[in-house]
Amino acid sequence: MSLDPHDLDPATWLIAAGRPEGPGEALNHPVVATSSFEHGGERVYSRGEATEAWEALESVVGGLEGAYGIAYASGMAAVSAVFDQLRVGSAVVIPDDCYHGVSQVASAGEKLGRWTVISLPMDDTTRWVEARATADLVWAESPTNPMLIVGDLEAIGGATHPDYARFVVDNTFATALRQQPLDLGADAVMQSSTKFIGGHSDLLGGIVTTRSAAYADTLRAARTLAGSVPGTLETFLALRGVRTLAMRLATAEASASTIAARLGEHSAVSNVRYPGFGAMVSFVVTDAATADRVCQSLRVIRHATSLGGVESLIERRSRYSDTVPPGLLRLSVGCEGIEDLWADLAWALDQ
Repeated sequence: MSLDPHDLDPATWLIAAGRPEGPGEALNHPVVATSSFEHGGERVYSRGEATEAWEALESVVGGLEGAYGIAYASGMAAVSAVFDQLRVGSAVVIPDDCYHGVSQVASAGEKLGRWTVISLPMDDTTRWVEARATADLVWAESPTNPMLIVGDLEAIGGATHPDYARFVVDNTFATALRQQPLDLGADAVMQSSTKFIGGHSDLLGGIVTTRSAAYADTLRAARTLAGSVPGTLETFLALRGVRTLAMRLATAEASASTIAARLGEHSAVSNVRYPGFGAMVSFVVTDAATADRVCQSLRVIRHATSLGGVESLIERRSRYSDTVPPGLLRLSVGCEGIEDLWADLAWALDQ
C-alpha cells in the first residue's frame, strides 16, 4: 500500500508513512546494527547504502514537502554539505542574526579563501533580493536564531538569480508543519533533526530536503565521501520522534503564545520576541548577570542549550554572540503544563 502525503493530513503522514509493509512485518523499522552486508543484495556498506530506518526517515521528512530527503549525522553536517558544494570564489549571503554554527562555517571558509560572505538583516528584503542577483549561495533563516526575525522568503525565492545559484533555508524553528520554503522558491531546506524532528534531546542529526533529483544525488554522493552519514540508533530515534511532531509542536506552540503574552506584561522584561507561531520565545532582561540569575533560579525549565524537545530549555544567547542583547534569553517551550511553566518563569523573574 502506497501512501501519498498530498492525500493525508500532515499529522497522519508523519505517523503512517515510512513503515514496513506486509503480513508479519514489524510496525517499526528495527535498529540495524551493521556496517556491512553480505554481497549479492542492494546494500553493501552502511556509509554508502542506507539502512531501512534511515531510508524511512528520509521518506517521511522529505515526503512532507514532496521532496527528496538526505539525512546526516548532525545539523552541522547538513550545513557543511551545502557549503562544501560551492566553487572557490563563490559569493555567500547569510543573515546577520543566525545560528552561530552557520556563521562559523561561513567565516571559516572565507578565511581560507574559498568564498566571500556578506551578512544582511533578515527583514531587509530589498537587500536580500539585490544580493540574490549575484550570489552563489543565499542561506536564509526564518525565524532567525535567536532574535526570531521573520524574512520574506517568497520575495527572496522569486528574485532574479543565476541558474547555478542556490537558495537554501534553515527551517529548524518553523519545521515543515509551519512553513514550506520549497513552495516559496527555495532550492533546498535544512533542518537540525536534533531539535523538533527528534523532539527528545537524545540524538544528533540533520536533514536536507530538495525537489531537485540532481542536487539530491550530488548531496548523497558528497555525504558518502565525507562519511557524514547518520548513526543507526540516532536514525531510529529520529524516526520515532518525528511520529509525534505535530502533537508536540501544537502543544508547545499554544504554551509559547501564552508565555510570550504574559512576559510582555512582566515588569522585569523589556522586550519580547515571538513571531506568532512555533515554540520559540526570546525575551530581554536588564543585563547578562540578571539573565544568568533567571536561568539559575528556574526549577521546571532546564538551563541548557539546544531546543525543540518535550522539555523546556532556556539559556542566555550572548554567551555565543556579541550581536544579541546581553540580557537576551532564548526559551524553547516544551510540553509541560502551561501554568507550571509560567509559575516557574514568574518566580525566577521575581528573584
